[in-house]
Amino acid sequence: MPEPRQATLRWLSPLGYLGLAWWEWGPAEGKPVVCVHGLTRNGRDFDVLAAALAATGRRVICPDLPGRGGSDRLANPALYQPPTYIQALAHLLARLDQPVDWVGTSLGGICGMGVAATPGNAVRRLVLNDIGSFIPKAALARIRDYVGTDGSFADLAAVERHLRLVHANFGVLTDGQWATMARYSAVQGPDGWRLHYDPAIAVPIRATEPADVDMTLYWNAVQVPTLVLRGAESDLLLPETAAQMATKPGVRVETIPNCGHAPALMDPAQVKLVLDFLD
Repeated sequence: MPEPRQATLRWLSPLGYLGLAWWEWGPAEGKPVVCVHGLTRNGRDFDVLAAALAATGRRVICPDLPGRGGSDRLANPALYQPPTYIQALAHLLARLDQPVDWVGTSLGGICGMGVAATPGNAVRRLVLNDIGSFIPKAALARIRDYVGTDGSFADLAAVERHLRLVHANFGVLTDGQWATMARYSAVQGPDGWRLHYDPAIAVPIRATEPADVDMTLYWNAVQVPTLVLRGAESDLLLPETAAQMATKPGVRVETIPNCGHAPALMDPAQVKLVLDFLD
């Protein structure tokens, strides 16, 4: 698989100008697809999907959200919330200055809904990967209990063992896929390997007791064709939420077997669902 190109732009945050890094696949003149990762992840999660989309002539842009991967961290942890991420991504969309398709996993899908609900937005089609209009507090409590508690690891093999444990719900991955995920999920420092995100992203999550999150207001404002992918065992996108979303015109819901939150989008069948929808 060819390596993606890496680029960075400066975005105006409440703390001043910061760097937003992204990974790019495919021809620069291709119609863009923006793929945005989940809470503790980074843009390299989409390597398999991005390579497949690039092979069809699409330009695929996979940003690292602030505090993750190659993007700058935020000095004020309270800003690690969707409005800040959307502000950063808005600079990327302004740089592209054309209609885009959006693939968002979990937090990336929340950002996608926020953008697609805004008047005059550039989103042409939207893929929501195991995220919907309602998030139950039990799922947020589960996430709160592991985010930012990773510590250091002796080597990449230890990183991989940790990822296999905390992300078991991603579904059936090959040994090679787990190893690749570990390689792009960690960075080596003086005290060993650490996951490639700012542990302070957990601060807003732990600031209050988990509560149900109702995003129906934003979901109702989304007017573009939408593909909703739901892990069959997901505790974050409940079956009843997905069923309610499916009643909206232009919305298609697909349940992904043998996984929970969230499908890794590395399986050929999952990749084909996205490619067919965006074609």
